[in-house]
Amino acid sequence: MNNAKQYTEYSVEQAVKLLSIDSPTGYTFAAEEHLLRTFRELGYAPVHTVKGGILVDLGGKDAENGLLLEAHCDTLGAMLAEVKGNGRLRVLPLGGLPPVMANTENCRVVTKFDGSYEGTLQICNASTHVNGALRDTVPSYENTEIVLDELVSSDDETKQLGIGVGDVVCFDPRTRVTEKGYIKSRFLDDKLSAGILIGLAKYLKEEGVTPSRRIYLHFTVYEEVGHGGAGSVPAGVTEAISVDMGCVGEGLQCTERQVSICAKDSGGPYSYEVVKGLISAAKAQEADYAVDVYPHYGSDVEATLSAGWDLRHGLIGPGVYASHGYERSHKDGVENTLKVLVGYIGA
Repeated sequence: MNNAKQYTEYSVEQAVKLLSIDSPTGYTFAAEEHLLRTFRELGYAPVHTVKGGILVDLGGKDAENGLLLEAHCDTLGAMLAEVKGNGRLRVLPLGGLPPVMANTENCRVVTKFDGSYEGTLQICNASTHVNGALRDTVPSYENTEIVLDELVSSDDETKQLGIGVGDVVCFDPRTRVTEKGYIKSRFLDDKLSAGILIGLAKYLKEEGVTPSRRIYLHFTVYEEVGHGGAGSVPAGVTEAISVDMGCVGEGLQCTERQVSICAKDSGGPYSYEVVKGLISAAKAQEADYAVDVYPHYGSDVEATLSAGWDLRHGLIGPGVYASHGYERSHKDGVENTLKVLVGYIGA
């Protein structure tokens, strides 16, 4: 891959921009508009699906053997379930956000018509010097509440702000890129890989590269609740690959500096031929990679298959630690993922 470092830096920059845009599942409008603008500026003609996804045709030679690369721009979040009598808010998760990962995080409550309000998710009665049982309390969505940064102490006062059941809660990403190349943020799953696909598109355009097969991108908006990739497959596509976070943790080989190639997750095995092809591409591009089996994982491309599309499927992505929490990856993982994609599409 030519100029790999340049396109790696660009991919990280794009990921950081996406991370700054609140987009919990069901509230992805601003992220969608950002992607539309970005691809138009790159010289492509993105299509906005009715569901909210973004489809981009990157071009390529063999239109009868097309490849669809899927990443999602929706993230974890929460939804207001109750305005409590004390003016604080009980919430339920959007997607699989463990309460232990969200406890004490700053957030924004986005109302339907009256703007947004800042607050913090806290365990009820969260003062250590008052609550003797706090040290042994395990956070749940029943014993936590959002404490608003507003002068409210009753449900009526909170409701007068325009806050009500069904409002969306967006948690701060706290994005940071360190001097050593580490990328730390909530929601690297999957905005880091979305940035990588933008970087791939820029690479093809600027380097004048025509892939050996037709390549499409689909940025989905309901992956965190299981049906993001369930539609919008272009004609001629025979294969789809989720470009999502690679798992890092005990019992797995991948690190944050590598690209992870998934052989199997909780939805079953990925296409044997696709896995072999991704490994071959990694070797040809001299990318640092690992092959792993994920114990608790589901992907966009499995939703695509479940919707009835007749496709081969695969899953790759940069290694990400502490998934669904305050996540960490590295620029090396971004570069290695880009290299595998470039090699696999025959660019």
